[in-house]
Amino acid sequence: MDKVFQKFLRSGIDLSPVGVERREDNNPYFCTPKGASIFGWAGVDGIHFCTVKGYGETIFSVSPMNPGQDCVQPLARDMGDFLRLLLACGDTAALEQAWMWTEAQFEEYLREYPPTEDQRAVMREIEEKCGLTPMEEPWRYLKKVRAETDCSGLRFEKEYEELLSLIHI
Repeated sequence: MDKVFQKFLRSGIDLSPVGVERREDNNPYFCTPKGASIFGWAGVDGIHFCTVKGYGETIFSVSPMNPGQDCVQPLARDMGDFLRLLLACGDTAALEQAWMWTEAQFEEYLREYPPTEDQRAVMREIEEKCGLTPMEEPWRYLKKVRAETDCSGLRFEKEYEELLSLIHI
């Protein structure tokens, strides 16, 4: 576990206002990769965030409502970058949906949905307690992480693997 993640856990920061709820029950969905360690939930549509064994500290979003292999998207190289993305965007919604948007659509979303006061308070707490600054060019960072992460090694439950193989026929 990276040092920023450890520092974050010790900080006691509640990320639920920025779209990362903690739960006692972290039961995986049909499309959660095997070896996933779930650390948060968006609170809508089963979307959750995790690391996956064999992928180091890479943070993934899992969105059961997305079609086929688009259910799982790499978001950040590690927790520090994930938190920096939250500082830049104010909520996980933009991060989770960026894979299907152009940069202009991403920027428009951020303008249309600026952080609320509760979100800004959490963002200040992240900056102060974790010593982080907002990610520069978040959309480009997200696209780069996606392009550089080979997800072909992700494994799923048998039924989902079979469904994915049918999609690629």
